[in-house]
Amino acid sequence: MLEFSHEVDASGLLCPLPLLRLKKMLVAMQSGDVVKVIATDPAAHLDFGVFTDQAGHQILALLKENNQQIFYIQKK
Repeated sequence: MLEFSHEVDASGLLCPLPLLRLKKMLVAMQSGDVVKVIATDPAAHLDFGVFTDQAGHQILALLKENNQQIFYIQKK
């Protein structure tokens, strides 16, 4: 498991809410911090992938467990 300093549980939320929760958390974070995001929306990996590419953040890992996607994202 990767080390992280922040966590967002977006379980049960559908697009665009998981992405909006991630964006809100990133505003409060320092550059280099890592956030763990738990999402159950099957399209979350697409939304997060496009957003991180455009914003310059980095998805360090994506784990899939049962119906959850667990992202570790580092703020640029």
